[in-house]
Amino acid sequence: MFETLSMTLGLDIGPRAVSVWLGLALGIAFGALAFLTRFCLRRALVGPAPERAPARGVWALALAVAILGTQIAVAAGWVDFAAHRFHAASLPLVLIVAGGLLFGAGAVLARGCITRLTVLTGGGNLRALTGLLVFAVTAHATLQGLLMPLRTSLGALTVTPPAVSLGDLPGGPWVWSGLLVAALLLVALRSGAGRGALFGAAALGALVPAAWVATGFVLFDEFDPIALEGLSFTAPWAETLFWSMAASLTAPGFGTGLIGGVLAGAFIAALASGRFAWEGFDSPAQMGRSLSGAALMGAGGVMAGGCTVGAGLSGVATLSVAALLALGSIAAGMLTAGAVEARAGRGARARWWQRNRPYHRRTSL
Repeated sequence: MFETLSMTLGLDIGPRAVSVWLGLALGIAFGALAFLTRFCLRRALVGPAPERAPARGVWALALAVAILGTQIAVAAGWVDFAAHRFHAASLPLVLIVAGGLLFGAGAVLARGCITRLTVLTGGGNLRALTGLLVFAVTAHATLQGLLMPLRTSLGALTVTPPAVSLGDLPGGPWVWSGLLVAALLLVALRSGAGRGALFGAAALGALVPAAWVATGFVLFDEFDPIALEGLSFTAPWAETLFWSMAASLTAPGFGTGLIGGVLAGAFIAALASGRFAWEGFDSPAQMGRSLSGAALMGAGGVMAGGCTVGAGLSGVATLSVAALLALGSIAAGMLTAGAVEARAGRGARARWWQRNRPYHRRTSL
């Protein structure tokens, strides 16, 4: 389609260059919506108790819209995932599960997944910015650097699943899509989330099929092909880091534009809502915890094949079994780390009380 589009509009640039601008536009919308809705899977699973249900509603509705829109695009013939890595015949089971668990634990330590850290950076959070730098370096090291042997070794342990997509199972894609969407809508409607937040979540979810269609259909050019890409943050952050340091050796792509757009969109939303504020680390311990979590997410995100958005929203929307496994592993990592953290917190409070109880007794006499 891109050849016809470029002739109609008189474009003299290739699809890769245009993809940067499309990524920027989608990123601005995503960043603004994610900031205003406080979109975050960690918050939905292990955040403060009063916030969990509304956060789950926001996340569930976004995923429901993403699934519905993506499957409509597939049915219309606008996008085909047969050759995409999410639908590969061999499933690196150990790599995905280990990566998902690491990513989920890291998100709890860092107080947000990589998507949330990106959005918070746009709102002036310097803790999140520092974490992003560590995340990008670790992700790049896992993709092409020091940690690559670990990734490739675990990736060699594969299984052949009976189906690479839920659409290959009895009932076909629409039955499974309908079941998932119905369950997710039920969660959203019973979450107690406000109408504004749910409207924003639906708009955010619609950006997922928009990205698939933009890169897989609108920018499709047989003579100058680009990769089919969805919304994601792991590989794009690694690519953005490499491009920022070696722009003469590589050109930006859709992912680089997306990262810039999310930062800009969150910044605009923060200013417009009066919520922009500079924030830093409160203590060295908090800094160590945050950076450790960012490093775990960098390695885990690459190993799992994506983050909560790349494997979660975008991947699950394709009905990929690998993406579902990655999202489930990430959620399990978050819940496990959250439970360990809660138990450690209760233990610390109990030890403090035991040490100070005699003092309280004396002062009460």
